[in-house]
Amino acid sequence: MTSTLSTKVTRLLIANRGEIARRVIRTARHMGIQTVAVYSDADRNALHVHEADTAVALGGTLSADSYLRIDKLLAAAQATGANAVHPGYGFLSENAEFAQAVIDAGLTWVGPPPAAIRALGSKSAAKALALKHGVPCLPGYFGADQSDATFTAQAQQLGLPLMVKAVAGGGGRGMRLVTDMAQLLPALHSARSEALAGFGNGDLLMERALLRPRHIEVQIMTDAHGHCIHLGERDCSVQRRHQKIIEESPSPAVTPALREQLGKAAIALAQSAGYVGAGTVEFLLDEAQNDKPFYLMEMNTRLQVEHPVTEMLTGLDLVEWQLRIARGEPLPLEQADVQLHGHAIEVRLCAEDEHFTPQTGTVQAFAAPGGLRFDHALQVGSVVTPHYDAMLGKLIAHAPTRAEAIDRLCSGLDQTAVLGLPTNRAFLAACLQHPVFHAGEALIPFLAEEADAVRQSLQATSEARTAAALAVLYASQAPAAAMPSPFMRPVRMRLGSEIFSLSVQELGQGQVRIQTGDVTHQARVERNGEWLHIDLNGQRWQARAAACRDAGTAMRWHVQLQGPTCFELWLSDQSHNAPSTGASAQAVQSLRAPFNGKLIALHVQEGQAVKQGDAVLVIESMKLEHILCAPRDAVVHSLSASVGQQVGPGQVLVQWKDAA
Repeated sequence: MTSTLSTKVTRLLIANRGEIARRVIRTARHMGIQTVAVYSDADRNALHVHEADTAVALGGTLSADSYLRIDKLLAAAQATGANAVHPGYGFLSENAEFAQAVIDAGLTWVGPPPAAIRALGSKSAAKALALKHGVPCLPGYFGADQSDATFTAQAQQLGLPLMVKAVAGGGGRGMRLVTDMAQLLPALHSARSEALAGFGNGDLLMERALLRPRHIEVQIMTDAHGHCIHLGERDCSVQRRHQKIIEESPSPAVTPALREQLGKAAIALAQSAGYVGAGTVEFLLDEAQNDKPFYLMEMNTRLQVEHPVTEMLTGLDLVEWQLRIARGEPLPLEQADVQLHGHAIEVRLCAEDEHFTPQTGTVQAFAAPGGLRFDHALQVGSVVTPHYDAMLGKLIAHAPTRAEAIDRLCSGLDQTAVLGLPTNRAFLAACLQHPVFHAGEALIPFLAEEADAVRQSLQATSEARTAAALAVLYASQAPAAAMPSPFMRPVRMRLGSEIFSLSVQELGQGQVRIQTGDVTHQARVERNGEWLHIDLNGQRWQARAAACRDAGTAMRWHVQLQGPTCFELWLSDQSHNAPSTGASAQAVQSLRAPFNGKLIALHVQEGQAVKQGDAVLVIESMKLEHILCAPRDAVVHSLSASVGQQVGPGQVLVQWKDAA
C-alpha cells in the first residue's frame, strides 16, 4: 500500500482495552501515528496502557463507568491532543451516538458513518434494508411492537423452531432458541433482560430457526469514493452459547461460485446503507438443502474479533486499511486483485472451564508459542476480572492446507501456558482434533452434540493423575538427588471432589518410586527451565505447575501436562489435612458461587422448598447471565447474599436443609 501524506490522523485514541488495543497500537506505530490508551481502575497495569505513547485513566471499574462513558473518552482525546478515535470491537464500536459525538468534536472517526451504523447496527433495520435489495432473509418478526402478546401471535404464524434475538445484540448475548411454545415467554423475558444489561436496549426480533446450519461471514471493505470489495469468507460454526471459539478461512463448505454469491450479497447490503470502512456481513448457510441457500443474520459495523484469519489469508493489514480509509484514501485493490493463499484457523483462548463457565483469577505463569500469531494482552500477574469479556486472546495458524493449519495450531496450543485460572486451551485442542471438525463437517450444533465427548477425552487417566501429583510435589524444588530417602511417604491429593492416595519415595538422581494400591511405578523427574520432564512407566510427560490461592481458600495447584494426551488439572495437597476436611464435606448443604460476578436475581426465600433443577438465582459475569439451580430436593435454610451484591468463587450463597 502506497503511503499518502496526511495530517488527519496523527494521534489516535483507542477507545478499548486488552488485545485489540494492543493490535491497533502495533499498526498505528508502524504508520508513524502516536497512540493514546484509556483504562479503567481494573486495567491500570494492563499491557495496552504501557505500550501506548500516552495513557489516560477513565476511573471506575465497570464498563458503564469507564469504557462506555462517551464524555470521558472525548475528554481524554481533548486532553491528549488526539485527533482520531478507533473504537476496536465491543463497547462503543457500533454505537452511532458515539460515532456522531466523535465527529461533532472535530475528530476523525475510524469507522462507518453514524447513519450506516444506525441502518445496519439494528438487526431489524438491517433485515428490512436487506429485503429491499434482494439479500435473502429468514421469515420472522422485526416490528416495533415489543409486547409479549404480539410476539406470541407472530410465533404462532411463523411456526417452530424460532430464534429470539436482541435487536442491538452481538456476541451471543440476548439470543434464545425456542422449540416449544411454552418456552417462548421465558425466552423473551431472559433475552430482554440480558440485552438491556449488555446493550442498554431490550428490543427483540424473532425469526425461523435453522437447526443445523453453518455460520458464514464475509469481510467487506468500502472507501469513501464508492468502491467496495470483499476479502473472502470465514466459517465460524464452532460456537458455545452462540459465541464463536473457532474461525477459519476458507470455509470447507464454500465453493468459488458460492463465495461470489455471498460476496455480492454482502456488498449489496453495505452499499445500500452508504457504508464506509471495515465490516462483516454474517449469513446462515443451510447445508441440508442441495443448493445450499444462505440467509442474512446481521451486519457487524466494525472490525471483527476474527479479522486475523482474513489478514493471514490475504497478507493484508485490515487496521491499516481502516486508518487509511478514515483519512480519505481509496481502496488500494480491486476485487480481481484479492488473492486468498492457503488456509488459516483461529481459536479464542478464554477464561472458562470445560463447561463454558467464565472464570477469574491471576495469571501465575505464561508462555506464548513459537510459529503462530498470538494476539493477546497477557503477562504474569495479569488479573482477569468479572467485569469484561472472558476472552484472553486469539491464536492463529496459517499453512498451505487445512490439515497443516490444524496441526500447527494444535502444536501451538500445546506450547501455550496460561496457569493460575481455568482456560479452554485443552478443550480447543481437543475440538481441533475431533473427527467431525477434522473432516470439515462441523455445523453450529457441533458443540451441543459433541461437547460431552470432548470433555470425556480430557478426563485424566491414572497415569496423568500420578504425573500431575509428581508435578505438584516437585514444582518448587528439584527431586532429591544427593540424599535419597529410605522411606515411602504417604501423599493425598484432591482432584475436583475426589481424593486419591499414593506413596512416594525419592531414590536419588531424580529417580522416584510411587505406589498406588498394590501397583508400584518407577519415575524420573528432571527440571528444564519452567518445565518438569517426567518419565513414568515408559511414558514421557512435560509438566508445568503454578500455585494459586483464592481468597479464603486453601492452596491449589494448576498443572498443565503434555504427553501421550494433554491435560489441565487442578490439584491440592491434602496430605496434612484430616480426611473429613475439605470443601466437599459440606457441598450438598450449600450452593456456592462458581465464579466472580454480581447477584442480579434471587428466586427463592428462606423456608421455601425446591426441587432438583429449580432456578435459585442468577449471577451476571463477563457480560452473561448464569442461572444457578438447586442441586437436590431441599428446603432453603438461609440466604447469605442479596441482589446487587458482588460475589466471589466458593462463597456460600444459599444453605440447604433436608425437606421434611
